Amino acid sequence: MRTLAFQMPDRGGGPTGPRIRAAGRPSRRVRTLLLTLGVLAVLGMAFSMFAGFWTNWLWYRSVHYSSVFTTTLWTKIGLFFVFGLLMAAAVGFNVWLAHRLRPPLSAMSTEQQSLDRYRMGIAPYKRWLLLAVTALVGLIAGASAAGQWRTWLMWVNGVPFHQKDPQFHLDVSFYAFDLPWYRFLLGFGFATAILSLIAAALTHYLYGGLRVTSPGARATGAATGHLSVLLGIFVALKAVAYWLDRYGLAVKSSDFKATDNWTGLRYVDANAYLPAKTILFCIAVICALLFFATLWRRTWQLPVIGFGLMVLSAILIGGLYPAIVQKFQVQPNEQAKEAPYVQKNLKATREAYGIDDTKVTEYTGKSTSTDKTKLRDDVDSTASIRIMDPNIVSPTFQQAQQMWNYYAFPTNLDVDRYTKDGKVQDTVIGLRELNLDGIPKNNWINDHFRYTHGYGVVAAKGTEADGQGQPVFTESDLPSTGDLGTYQQQIYYGEKTTTYSIVGGPQKEIDYSDDSGEKTTSYAGKSGVSLSSAINRAAYAVAFNEPQILYSGAIGDGSRILYNRTPKERVEAVAPWLTIDGDAYPAVVDHRIQWIVDAYTTSNGYPYASRTTLGDTTADSLTAANNSRAVVAQQNQVNYIRNSVKATVDAYTGAVKLYQWDTADPVLKTWMKAFPGTVQPKSAISTELLDHLRYPQDLFKVQRELLTRYHVTDAQTFLTGSEVWQVPDDPTNKSGNAVPPYYLSMKMPDQSRQAFSLSTTFTPNGRNNLSAFMSVDSEADSPDYGKIRILKLPTGTTVDGPKQVQSKFNSEQDIAAAIKLLKGGDSEVEYGNLLTVPLDGGLLYAEPVYVRGAGVKYPLLRKVLVTFQGRTAFEDTLDEALNKVFGSDGSGTGSSDTGTTTPPTSGNPTVQAALDDAQKAFEAGQEALKKGDWTAYGKAQDDLRDALKRAEDAQAKANGKGGGTTASSSPSPAAGPSGSPGTSSSPSG
Repeated sequence: MRTLAFQMPDRGGGPTGPRIRAAGRPSRRVRTLLLTLGVLAVLGMAFSMFAGFWTNWLWYRSVHYSSVFTTTLWTKIGLFFVFGLLMAAAVGFNVWLAHRLRPPLSAMSTEQQSLDRYRMGIAPYKRWLLLAVTALVGLIAGASAAGQWRTWLMWVNGVPFHQKDPQFHLDVSFYAFDLPWYRFLLGFGFATAILSLIAAALTHYLYGGLRVTSPGARATGAATGHLSVLLGIFVALKAVAYWLDRYGLAVKSSDFKATDNWTGLRYVDANAYLPAKTILFCIAVICALLFFATLWRRTWQLPVIGFGLMVLSAILIGGLYPAIVQKFQVQPNEQAKEAPYVQKNLKATREAYGIDDTKVTEYTGKSTSTDKTKLRDDVDSTASIRIMDPNIVSPTFQQAQQMWNYYAFPTNLDVDRYTKDGKVQDTVIGLRELNLDGIPKNNWINDHFRYTHGYGVVAAKGTEADGQGQPVFTESDLPSTGDLGTYQQQIYYGEKTTTYSIVGGPQKEIDYSDDSGEKTTSYAGKSGVSLSSAINRAAYAVAFNEPQILYSGAIGDGSRILYNRTPKERVEAVAPWLTIDGDAYPAVVDHRIQWIVDAYTTSNGYPYASRTTLGDTTADSLTAANNSRAVVAQQNQVNYIRNSVKATVDAYTGAVKLYQWDTADPVLKTWMKAFPGTVQPKSAISTELLDHLRYPQDLFKVQRELLTRYHVTDAQTFLTGSEVWQVPDDPTNKSGNAVPPYYLSMKMPDQSRQAFSLSTTFTPNGRNNLSAFMSVDSEADSPDYGKIRILKLPTGTTVDGPKQVQSKFNSEQDIAAAIKLLKGGDSEVEYGNLLTVPLDGGLLYAEPVYVRGAGVKYPLLRKVLVTFQGRTAFEDTLDEALNKVFGSDGSGTGSSDTGTTTPPTSGNPTVQAALDDAQKAFEAGQEALKKGDWTAYGKAQDDLRDALKRAEDAQAKANGKGGGTTASSSPSPAAGPSGSPGTSSSPSG
């Protein structure tokens, strides 16, 4: 023994020689390097997450809405931990309980011998495995619950609507605020029960409580009791689901031929599904009790029978029975059966979309007045017809007022009202915003330090053009001067300002340039986030993926970073519970440029109100061409909407202010409880700001889409579909998209004076004649603000709709010939907004016609089309066109007595010869223009004027002999390039 012991190796000493490193094992240096890299990677990811959090906090604090950030953050954190811990605890407890209830392992079957290897393998790691599983399900559940922060805040802060649904007589707030939260809790309960059941069953199987192939009982009594309780909980939750489904019928969408996105109960719902849900609720309760009883009976026979009965009942009572009722009771007499429920849908939908007070008036569509002089005078008092189309003249603003390439105007300008000498003038307005694509040299300093803002407002009269077809500017030049007085002209926040800028530091910013050189400035506002802190600079370097922010010498004392600079994204950020209108517009208010943003509160839980998708109902020919005009959250389905908030964003400081506009809206009141102090009362709106508020376009488009069907209040008429309208396609282009509504100062037949209004037209479904004209009062300080008026035309009389009017414009022989001349060479003709004005029982249409002359890439107003009662004029100015249509000498194509258009005089050789000469002169002018021969170009223009004058005189002479029509006035000479006849030049950068 001693010998053997002596021969054992000495484990505590002995000679120490060089150790042989195990094959493949990295050296200590490599391990240290890998560990260091791993730590750095973790720290990098942690700082990246911190940078996102920190920069968000700094931004909210800079705009003084930190309460929005903290309320949202703590709500998400609370929901994450509460529901994450609940899920983890439920799953973990059931795994622990299943393990505790495991049977003693005695006689080992082949199945248990196979499982024993897995039991032995996980035995040392059971605790860690349990923690890992529970942590994983907890994280998933917590993240899902955190996404429900809006649902939680609406439930806990909900206020009553003081309106009850017609079926269950519950306040609408139950469906809008309570039911969504109950459904979330139910979904969470189902997920918890299912995951717990799966985890418990696997544990029981692993430890022998459940057997698949072993002889004897398939489950121990303990496993049977445990799993039965979990199944009982699941079935009990199903009973709750059946009960909630009863109320869910009031907000359930279904296919119904009467309308798309039908919401609410129909006959089959009230008489089949509703009693079926009640019966299924009772069966589920009994089935759940049978599962719980297994704790004592230790047999699954009765619960399985009960569960089978519940499934069979769900098929027969919940599926087959309603189908029988629909087939044999509803379909043979659908209108009579569905009418009471359609009536409820009509009432609820009209209330939910704010169209219940719409005033529908019968309108003949034909004028009976014979006093043309009076009609001509009535036009001026009825409407201020706008011939400057804000959606076309932006390039003209650009040419005349851009001044430097680093400025630009939006593609679509805006229409507002301004007062001059006591008279309100419809005004087309745009801001000279920053255009980074026009910077002479793009680099980081220029893009983010030197060129940081736009400069000045440009405005023009909406109802006038100068002799060259250009806008009559009321505010222009650089710096801007005109009717708007003095105001802060620098524009740091705008629709085109989508990048960040660093301002206020040692680097000077460019205001503009003039003959004396560059004018520079340094931002003096308190907007943005200070970069004086090294932590802030590092955080923004990571957040914007721009390391130069960390070490650039261009950043110093006073440097601030500006971002989130478009009005829509600023309002959406400070009020994430609002849906933002697609068109923010600028106004000069109290000596500052303010962006005005309309915002909506919405709900998807108004009982019986049909749903609409915002992106679909607000789409038109303008949104198709300009994505920036699309409504925010356009994929949202809603069945309740209110323009509850008017917001402003200061173009210099970026300050965001939210004003309560709809003081009765319960959804807004709920959010104001959730985020106290974020929305100012309506009384805080200044008088000057009130003058520029208007009815929002997106709400109007949603309402007009609903009114194509919901203008009727009788269920029988609604069901027949005989009064269905449609929004016509835009007649001025071939896009096939809906015509956009237009702002216009006009007077409806029941009004005593003009009011700034938003209007549109309707045509019958599948036809092009006019069926109705719709207008809403947009004067924010008017007691009639928001009042919708519809003039409904008789179905037995055909009145031309916009598409037909446009078609007749284009088919008039004289007009077509004149337009052909306007299109000569490389010129392009663009049709402006086709405006409709109710006048003395009839409808006056007016449309400006613009020409982009050869070599000129901006439109100039060349003609105005006017038609009334079949009389059409195509003249140089609006006044000339109106005078011709209402001329007492019978001028104007067509006859007002018949309302039809008389074919224009044709075959007159003198007229044709003059038109041929005009065409030759026009072509000669274009050729001279290409060669740059201004003498020849001027002579050609003189010849063109002379030929067109001869054509007009010859046509007038022919009409005088034949008593026919008067030729439309001829086109003006084609526009040449900047500096040539017919155009004006402007400085350009």
